[in-house]
Order: sequence, then structure tokens, then C-alpha cells
Amino acid sequence: MNSRYDKLLPVAIILFSAVPVLGGALRLTELGAGAEITPDNARFFASPVPVVVHAVTVSVYSLLGAFQFAPGLRRRRPGWHRLAGRVLVLCGLVGALSGLWMTAFYPKPADVGAFLTGVRLVFGTAWAVFLVLGFLAIRRRDVAGHRAWMVRAFAIGLGAGTQAVLLGSWIAATGPLDQLSKALLMLAAWVVNLAVAEWIIRKPHRTTTRTALARGGTR
Repeated sequence: MNSRYDKLLPVAIILFSAVPVLGGALRLTELGAGAEITPDNARFFASPVPVVVHAVTVSVYSLLGAFQFAPGLRRRRPGWHRLAGRVLVLCGLVGALSGLWMTAFYPKPADVGAFLTGVRLVFGTAWAVFLVLGFLAIRRRDVAGHRAWMVRAFAIGLGAGTQAVLLGSWIAATGPLDQLSKALLMLAAWVVNLAVAEWIIRKPHRTTTRTALARGGTR
């Protein structure tokens, strides 16, 4: 990775994280301000704790995780990388589990059918599993495995940003979504993110980066 790539990738991720972070902030504002209860938000007012926990942990995960993609920062501050890694694993697991709870137990909106529910359950579970695999890998000092699983987990965690782009583009071009089109677009967003993750994982990177990760990985 060159220095320009090292600087631009975290910035790009932060910008891309703006959609889920702002969405979470708006949801928290809505709940805190006692907004009008509608069919779209009634489930959140009826049981606000899961959505509040999800919004906070996913926001921290998205923004803090962006800096894990800066090899220069990892090399200069390995202690920071270890501490941030622990926070990310915790936030990611809580974010994944709260998302799974909401998928399983919140009443379903009209545009969410069984297919989308299944997709969300699969990717939410994969997010949690990838985080655990990444943590276990660094405990074994398997730096390459740690990096790969954490990148895959981050790709799933950042899925809301890609989904907003795809769903927004589709609505602008063709109009409202039905259950099937929404499910397919959300699935496509996660697949795209994982494809990019695999490209990042397989992209050659300097030996010094591997060494820095070995010294500064989550333990």
C-alpha cells in the first residue's frame, strides 16, 4: 500500500459510514424527542433499547473501524490498534446481536417479507461469527487470518451504507420498492461489500504491515 492509499481509504470509509451513522443519530433523536408515533416507527417506541444499542454500537464500529485500515497508524501506535480492536470486537458483536434481535422479534413492516428476514439473519450471524474468528485468529498469532476475518466482518457491518446507495438509486429510477426488490437490493449490497473485502484481503501489502499487525494485533 502506498501512503496515498493509506490516507484515502480511512477517509473514504468514514464518508461511506455517514449514512448509517446519520440514520442512527436521526433514530435516536426521534426517540429522544418523542416524535409522532407512526406505523413505521411504532416498533421502536414500543421497545427502544435494542435500536438504541444498535445505533450507538454500529456508529462507533463504523467510525473507529475506518482507522484500522490505516497501516501507518497501526505501525506508529500498536497499542492504540490493540485497544481499538477490542472496542471494535465488542461493538461489532453487540451491534450484530442487537440487529438479530430486532430482525427476529420486532413486528415486520409491510415491505419486509420472509426472504429479507432470512437474508438479515444470515448476514447478522455471519458478522458475529467473522468477528469471533478474527479474534481467535489473533490469539493464535495468525495475523493473515485475523486481518481477513476482520475485513470481512467490517464489510458486513458497513452494509447499511451500500444499501442506502442502492435502494436510493433504485427508488429514484423506478419508484417505490416492493418486498422482493428491497430484499434483492439489500442482498446485493452485502455481496458487493464482501466482494470488495475479498479484493482488499488479496491485495498485496508490505511485509512491514504484516509485522506491525503481528506486534499490535488484538490480544
